[in-house]
Amino acid sequence: MKLNTSKLVLTVSAVTAAAMMTLANAQTTKEEQSKLTPDAVISDLMAGNARFVAGENTAPKVAESRAATATGQYPKAVILSCLDSRVPVELVFDQEIGDIFVGRVAGNIENEDQLGSMEFATKLAGSKLVMVLGHSSCGAVKGACDGAKLGNVTALLSKIQPAVDAVEGFEPDQRNSKNSEFVAKVVEQNVRQTVADIRKGSEVLAELEKSGDIKIVGGVYDLASGKVTLLD
Repeated sequence: MKLNTSKLVLTVSAVTAAAMMTLANAQTTKEEQSKLTPDAVISDLMAGNARFVAGENTAPKVAESRAATATGQYPKAVILSCLDSRVPVELVFDQEIGDIFVGRVAGNIENEDQLGSMEFATKLAGSKLVMVLGHSSCGAVKGACDGAKLGNVTALLSKIQPAVDAVEGFEPDQRNSKNSEFVAKVVEQNVRQTVADIRKGSEVLAELEKSGDIKIVGGVYDLASGKVTLLD
C-alpha cells in the first residue's frame, strides 16, 4: 500500500506509532480503527482542516472509495454539524467516503435520534471521537437570538434558547442577530451546551468517554476562512 504522508497524524505524543495511520484511499480499516486513540483522530481531523484552509485537499478517488467501503465501514469519528449548506463536513476535514459519520440538524443540537446515532457510531461501529461542530453566522442561532417563530422551527429554536440566555455582558438592545459579537458568543455557547447535553443525555457515551475510549469535543467553523477552532 502506497503511503500518503500528508495524511499522517501529526502529534506523535498523542498516539503510538502503530496508530499513526495513513491510507492510500483514506479509508480506515477495522484494524487501523482499533489502534486509533481519540487524540489521534483529533490530530487527523485538524490536519485535514489545515489542508482545506490552504486549498490543498487530497483529490478524492470516488470510484475506489465507493468500492472499498461497499462491504463495510470503520469511521474514525462522528460529527454533529449544522444543516447549513456552507459547511461541507467531509471537505472541511479533508475526509473521504467511509472516514466519518456525519449527523446534521439546524443549530447542531442533540436529540434522542442524534444520541442514538452517536451511540451506534461509537459503541457499535468503533468511532473514537464525537464532535459538535457549530459555525459562524449560524442562521438557527440568529433565529433564536431574535425569538423567531415559524411552525416546527419554533420548537427547534427553543432548544438553542438556553445558550442565548446563558451569554452575559450584553444590554437588552444588543441581544439580537444584528450584533455579530453576541451571535458569535451564542454560537460557542450553543456548542458547549450541546456537548454537555450529550454527556447528560447518553450514559453510553458518558461511560465511553470516562473509560478513555472516546472523547466528546466541540468546535466552531469559520465560514470566511474555513478554519475550525476547537473549544476548551
